[in-house]
Amino acid sequence: MEKITKDKVRAFLPTRERDSYKGSYGRVLFVGGNENMGGAIILASSAGVYSGAGLVTVATHPSNKAALHARLPEAMFTDMTDTQQLKHYVESVDMIVLGPGLGRDETALAVLQTVYETVKSYQILLVDGDGIYLHVNETVPEPDATLVLTPHLGEWRTLTHLAPDDQYDDVNLGYAKQLNAIVVLKKARTEVYCDDEVWENTTGNPSMATGGMGDTLAGMIGGFVPQFDTIKEGVLSAVYLHSYIADDLSLTHYVTLPTAIIKEIPKVMKEFSTDKHRRWI
Repeated sequence: MEKITKDKVRAFLPTRERDSYKGSYGRVLFVGGNENMGGAIILASSAGVYSGAGLVTVATHPSNKAALHARLPEAMFTDMTDTQQLKHYVESVDMIVLGPGLGRDETALAVLQTVYETVKSYQILLVDGDGIYLHVNETVPEPDATLVLTPHLGEWRTLTHLAPDDQYDDVNLGYAKQLNAIVVLKKARTEVYCDDEVWENTTGNPSMATGGMGDTLAGMIGGFVPQFDTIKEGVLSAVYLHSYIADDLSLTHYVTLPTAIIKEIPKVMKEFSTDKHRRWI
C-alpha cells in the first residue's frame, strides 16, 4: 500500500497555462439534491467550483434553484427531472458527479438511469451517496464511462457483502476490479483502489465526522479530475487536500464544517502549486 503524501500531491498539482480559459479546466455536471436534500448537491458543486472546475452545471430539483443561485452564482442550473435537458447536459460535459442528496425514490432512479444510459466512454462518472444505493439495489444499465465510486464502509459492505474483518487490501482491490471502478473507500484513513494500486491517505481527523463531508469530497474529486494529468492523480490529490485542510482547521475548530473546508480550497491549492507559474508572470 502506497501513502498519499504532501510531496506527491505537490508534484501532481498542475500549473495553469498563460493562454488557458475556462474550457481548459473541465466541464462538470453535478446531479442530485431532491426537495429535502438540496444542501448536499450545493456542497458538492461548491467544492467543484472552488477546486477550479472551469464550468459547473447543477442538475437538481427545481425547489433548489433559488438557494443554489444565492449560494453559488458561478454555477448554472438545470432541472434534473427534465429528461431531455438532463441528457443534453450529460452529453456536453467531461465529468458527472451523481448522487449527493439524490434520494432513493422513483424520480431518483429515473434520473440515475438517464445518466447511465447517456454517458459515453470518454467521460468520467463519479457515483456517491444515494447513487451508490440505487446502483446496488436497483436494476440499472451499466454506464459506458470511467467509473469512480466513493462509498463509506457501510456502502462498501453493501457493494461487496464483505464484513469489516474481511476487508483486506487485496480483497478490496479484487472487488474494485470486479466493479470496473476506481474506488475511494472513505474511512479514518481513506483508501483508494485504482488499477493494481492501493493508496492510503495520511491526513484526516475526528473533527470531520459531520454531515456533508462526503459530498464535499465528491465535489473536490469532480473539480480536480478534469484538470489533472491523470484521473488517478486528481482523485489522490482531492482525497489528500480535503483532509489536509480539515487537519489545519481542527487546530482551532472542534468540528470542521464542510463549508469551512470549501472556502480554503483555492488558497491551499495555491500553496501547493509549484513556482512554475513564474514563466508567464
